[in-house]
Order: sequence, then structure tokens, then C-alpha cells
Amino acid sequence: MSSMKIGIVCYPTVGGSGVIATEMAMHAARSGHEAHLISYQRPSRLKRAVPGLRCHDVQVSAYPLFRFPPYDLALATRMLEVQESEGVEIFHVHYAIPHAISAYLARAMGGGDLRFITTLHGTDITVVGAERAYTRPTKFAIDQSNAVTAVSRYLADETMLMFGVRKEIEVVPNFVDTQRFKPGKVGRFYEREDDERVIVHASNFRPVKRIADVVRAFSLISAKIPARLRLAGEGPDKEHALAVAGDLGCADRIEFLGNKEDIEGVLEDADLFLSASESESFGLSMLEAMSCGVPCVSTNVGGVSEVLGDTGVLTSLANPEEMAAGALRLLESPELHAENGRRGRERAESLFAQDNVMNQYYELYERVLKA
Repeated sequence: MSSMKIGIVCYPTVGGSGVIATEMAMHAARSGHEAHLISYQRPSRLKRAVPGLRCHDVQVSAYPLFRFPPYDLALATRMLEVQESEGVEIFHVHYAIPHAISAYLARAMGGGDLRFITTLHGTDITVVGAERAYTRPTKFAIDQSNAVTAVSRYLADETMLMFGVRKEIEVVPNFVDTQRFKPGKVGRFYEREDDERVIVHASNFRPVKRIADVVRAFSLISAKIPARLRLAGEGPDKEHALAVAGDLGCADRIEFLGNKEDIEGVLEDADLFLSASESESFGLSMLEAMSCGVPCVSTNVGGVSEVLGDTGVLTSLANPEEMAAGALRLLESPELHAENGRRGRERAESLFAQDNVMNQYYELYERVLKA
């Protein structure tokens, strides 16, 4: 495979799209390609300099006439500048709005030779794209992309249904670095002297994640067995989760860890991952937990079943009692827990290993460049 100059556009936040885009840029640079990461600030997953990877900040004017600074226009200009100055051959934009629209505008401003691939991650379609103001631009951006991928079959089908797009949508899943996310050395609850179960949840604490349901399920679990809940992340529902924990009398067994750069250190020695989301097109945090050999209990929504497969436990939405019952089945049976953890690790290695998924993207880049 020949070396390519690749531009990657993303939001720099801890959400799945920003994490995957940043990991892609680093992998591309380590694989001998020239990678250019474009965003409004340095992504949270990019902790140190990587040879072959350059970051390009998008500067937005604070002109007082603008109530909302036009980031999409500034991004389009920056993409065109990077293409012209660095010779970028192909752009990969993560999250449809506004990145794909900005790519189309950059192409038009530059004379039409800019090629871009759009990867749909979930809420850009199911939440943002569903808003009346963004539906038509989202459909237009997808149709104008040189290629489109979605992180799950569920999301690809949902996009076709919602927007009626004619463009083929390839399913390329999210990935995990299985060498970084691997079982820890402390061992599980049945291997430690202290058998307190360590339960983890990681997200951006938005309402769609239903953090309060995670706390409610934990309250029921901890009433039956020794347990501690570790919540990694920040977001608008943190205070609500604190209030629910206080009302249920389990606040002293819950740790708020904030945004963790070394999330693998939180996951590797956990006993269970809990997710109560009402919408989840993939579930990257669950995949990272699986790679660490940690069983997952999640609501059966979106593309979660495509990730978990025959591992972990799937429950109905807004049912903390069912979630707690599923968790207890795993946390009270060392044999069942060990089997689920082993199958989860094997599934992560066989279906979602970073090198394998990235090779799918490199092949797609070459197809688009040769078209």
C-alpha cells in the first residue's frame, strides 16, 4: 500500500467520533502515511506528538455581528488551505454536520478536486440530522461525499430510512487497540482478597445516556452484594446523578472520576460495565471494556447488539430492575462472569482490532483516489 496524505476532520471531544478520528490519525502516521488532523482544538486523545501527524486549528472570527460564529465556513477555509499547502489527497470527515458540508464547500471553492469520505457515528444522524433545520443539509452532504461509511448496520439502515439517500453506505465498525485495552493484573472479584465488585460507566453524561438509570441499577446491585460504582466522564447530567444517588442512599459508594485520559486504567480491573443509553449507534466504551475482558450489561438499543454479540447481557430500556438482575447474574457467578469476559475479549480481538479495521479504511481511501 502506497503512502498517502490524509486529512482527518473531527470534534476534539471525548465522544466516540472524536476518539476514533484521533486514533485513526495516529495509526495512519505510525503506518507511514502523512496525517493532518483538523479541529478547533487539540483532541483529548492526542496526548503527545506523533511523527508524521500534524494538527491544524480552525480559527473562528469573533465579529460582533455574528450571534453564532460560523464555524462551518472557517472549517471549509482551513480544509482548503491544508489541501493547498500540504497536498492532502483525501479528507476523512467524522460526524456529518457540519464537517461534510464544510468539505463540500471547500471542494467548490477549490475548483472541485477535493475528495472526502464521510463517516456517520450516530447522533449526527439520529439526533442532529433529525432536526428540521439540518435534515436537508445532512442528506445533501451524504449524497455529495465520495464515499460514506457508518459504524454499525443499524446506523446505515437508519440513515437510509430517515433520509432516503441513494449513496451506498458501507459498514465499517469502530475499533479498539487490543494491546492498550487488555485485562489488568489485579484480577476480578473472585480472584481478589476483597470481593467488592467494581462497576464502571463511561460517557459524556448527556441525557441520552440516562446516567440516573445507571445509578438506580447500581443501588439495587449494591443492596445485594458489596459493590462500588466508578463514573468516568463529565456532562450536564452529573448533578442529577448525584441527586439520585443521594436520594437512594448509595452516594458513598459512587466515585466521579471526571474525564480520564487513561480510561484503560479504569476499565482493565473492573468487574462490569453498565450502560443505560436510550440511543447508542455503536458503544465504543463497551467495546473497550470487552477488550479488557470486562462483561457489559446494556440496554438493547441501536447497534449495541452488533458489538456485544453473545457476550454480556442486553436489557430493555428504562428498566433499572432488569439491568440490576442481569448484572447480579454475572456478579454472583464466577464461572458465568469468567466465560463472558473471555468471549468478550475474543470478540474484540477477532472483529474489532484496530489494525484490521484501519486496513478497511486504507483500502477505501485507495478506491476513492483511483475512482
